[in-house]
Amino acid sequence: MAIISDDEGLEKRAKRNPIVKPETIEYDNTFENSIRPKDFDSYIGQTALKETLKIILEAAKRRGKPLDHMLFYGPPGLGKTTIAGVIASQMGVEIRITSAPSLERPRDIIGILMSLKGGEILFIDEIHRLNKVAEEILYPAMEDFTLDMTTGKSQTAKTLRVPLPKFTLIGATTKAGELSSPLRDRFGMIHRLEFYTVEELAKVVERTAKILEIDITKDGAEAIAKRSRGTPRIANRLVKRVSDFAIVKYDGKIDGRVADESLDILKIDEFGLDNTDRALLSLIIDKYDGGPVGIETIAAALSEDVRTIEDVCEPYLLQAGLLQRTPRGRKVSPEGFRHLGRKMPSEQTRLFSFDD
Repeated sequence: MAIISDDEGLEKRAKRNPIVKPETIEYDNTFENSIRPKDFDSYIGQTALKETLKIILEAAKRRGKPLDHMLFYGPPGLGKTTIAGVIASQMGVEIRITSAPSLERPRDIIGILMSLKGGEILFIDEIHRLNKVAEEILYPAMEDFTLDMTTGKSQTAKTLRVPLPKFTLIGATTKAGELSSPLRDRFGMIHRLEFYTVEELAKVVERTAKILEIDITKDGAEAIAKRSRGTPRIANRLVKRVSDFAIVKYDGKIDGRVADESLDILKIDEFGLDNTDRALLSLIIDKYDGGPVGIETIAAALSEDVRTIEDVCEPYLLQAGLLQRTPRGRKVSPEGFRHLGRKMPSEQTRLFSFDD
């Protein structure tokens, strides 16, 4: 996004030339962008990915050629946009940030591609939501660095092949399975971002607290990390919320007790589950004997959107082993029953033994 005066809205910035210089990747003053790491040393977690990228980036520098196209996928909040910014910073190039839903018309994607400079990075978030026309425009752009355009009508129609500077496309998605095979196969590197461990999240919390000048102890950082659902974005948000409680109700310092009491007030339990998560598990247990039950039925009963349940609630519940996805629907695991303090029905125990 372009660096524009603060009195212009974010939507106006996005409609203008969306360039972000690597040294100013925090393209606005929002909380999340103010704490984004700018290099691999400050980027915590995703160790295997970082080591791979260091080698790929160094090789590209020695060859003097742009990077291969990359696709990062995984649940939201794990740092896909951030790692793209770090790559741009390490390569010393500019990054253009956009999202697939904003590329509605052919001229939207054509305009961005035509304005690219050699070596630049184009980052498309939620790339699985690209419409078919925009996706087909990307095929020759990614493979041959050309843009196929048609001029004229009927018998006077001509096809022009316009050369493009060599660039790197970085795509990010929460649903890699929804990408078409032709698009997915054009990425030279595909990597899944993993949920963070408690130890990694504790480091994220400590780093964020230091940037925001929040006084926090090691056990306070660990307490927040344990309830952050393995996701840095959630950890960063909880740091700020707990800090509010620490300032108003305590002495301003976050220790283990302050963190636990604050998060209890926020209804976030020791597994990081909130009211919606517990309501989902309780619904399946109370109304459907622990499952299995279809996702549409769950969404209707909770008055939630199916996509919200699939993208926000389910990934962590599945990762934590509290929920199971079967061909017949969702069901609560034995660990989910134990976490809610419920006793598994004998029939449910029999079903688990057969299904597993």
